[in-house]
Amino acid sequence: MSAALEISQQVDLGLAPGARVVVAMSGGVDSSVAAALVAAAGYETVGITLQLYDHGAAVSRPGSCCAGQDIRDARRVADRLGIAHYVLDYEQRFRKQVIEDFAASYAAGETPIPCVRCNERIKFHDLLGTARELGAAALVTGHYVRRLLGPDGPELHRAADPSRDQSYFLFATTREQLDYLRFPLGGLPKSETRAIAERLGLPVAAKPDSQDICFVPQGRYAAVVEKLRPGAAEPGDIVHVDGRVLGRHRGIIHYTVGQRRGLGIGVDGAPLYVVGLDAANRRVMVGPQSALGNNRVRLRGVNWLGASPVPEEGARIQAKLRSAAEPADATMRSMAEGGLVDFDVPQMAVAPGQAAVFYQGSRVLGGGWIAASENRAAAA
Repeated sequence: MSAALEISQQVDLGLAPGARVVVAMSGGVDSSVAAALVAAAGYETVGITLQLYDHGAAVSRPGSCCAGQDIRDARRVADRLGIAHYVLDYEQRFRKQVIEDFAASYAAGETPIPCVRCNERIKFHDLLGTARELGAAALVTGHYVRRLLGPDGPELHRAADPSRDQSYFLFATTREQLDYLRFPLGGLPKSETRAIAERLGLPVAAKPDSQDICFVPQGRYAAVVEKLRPGAAEPGDIVHVDGRVLGRHRGIIHYTVGQRRGLGIGVDGAPLYVVGLDAANRRVMVGPQSALGNNRVRLRGVNWLGASPVPEEGARIQAKLRSAAEPADATMRSMAEGGLVDFDVPQMAVAPGQAAVFYQGSRVLGGGWIAASENRAAAA
C-alpha cells in the first residue's frame, strides 16, 4: 500500500512509536480513514466496531451506522489495512443507555440528542474502558474535532473545517477521557478525508455520510417513542399562551419547541409556534414568534472543561444551543443544581433536552443539558 507512505506524516498522536491504539470503526469513511492514518503512522492498530442495535433492520438502509452492512464495511476496511478487527455486541447497553433515554426524554416533552448520549455513555465510557483493558495507549475516533495541548493539559477545540465541526456533540467529554482520546481528522476538510480514502483504495471511499438518528428507520422517531412509551402519543389540548384552548393535538411526541408547521391552527391569520410542551398535562403551548425568544437558560448535568472553576461572578463565554447555530455571547454561572446561562441577546426556540455548549474562541469549555428557559425582562 504505497499510498500509505504519502500520508504517514499526517497524524501524530503524541504516543510512543508502535504503541497499541484502538480505533472505533463505524463502517463509514471518517472512521475508516482515521484507522488508515493511525496504521500508516506505524502504530499497532486495532479496529473495534460496535453492534448497537438490530442489525437486520439496517442491512440495506443508506445512512445508517453500527449495524448490518456497516459492520461488514468496517471488516472490509480492516482487511484492506491489514489490521486486527473485532465486533462487540453492545446492543443491550445501547438500548438502555441511549434508546430508552431518547424515548423517555421525548415523553417528558423534551427534544433529545441521542448522538451526545452515545458518545458520553457508550463510545467514551464503555468502549474507552475496553480499549484500556486491551492495553491500548489511546482510543481514536473519526470525529471532526481537535485535541490540542494547552498549558494545563489537553484541550478540546472546534474542527479546522467549520462545516464539519462536531464539537457540539462532544461537550460531555471529561478531562480524563480527553487525555486518552485522539481525533486525527480534526484538522482536515471532508474533501481531503475522502481523497485519502480514494488514494488508499478503501472500499468505503464513496459511501454516503450517516444521516439522522441511526436507530430510527426513515426518520420516524415518533413511532420508536410510541412503541417504548405508549402514553406519549395520547392526544391533548393545544393552548395559547394567553390561556385559550385552540384545539387538539395527536400526542406531544409529534411536536418540538419552535415548530410552526402541522399545528393546523392560527389566530387572526397570524402564524403560531410551539413555545412549550407540558407533558404532565398533555398540553402543547403555542404563541406568536415573539414568545420564542428567551435570554436565560437553566442547565443540568454541566460538564466544565475550563482551566479553572467558574468564578462566583460568572464566566464570559460564547454558547450555542443547536449544533448548526453560531455561538452567541453570554455569561455562565455555576449553580448547585447545574448552571445558568444569560445571553446578551435573546435566543429563539430554546428546547429543553437540547444542549448549551460553551466556547472561548475555538476552544470547547464544556456544556450542559437545557432544563428550562425564560426571558429575564418578562420575568422581572
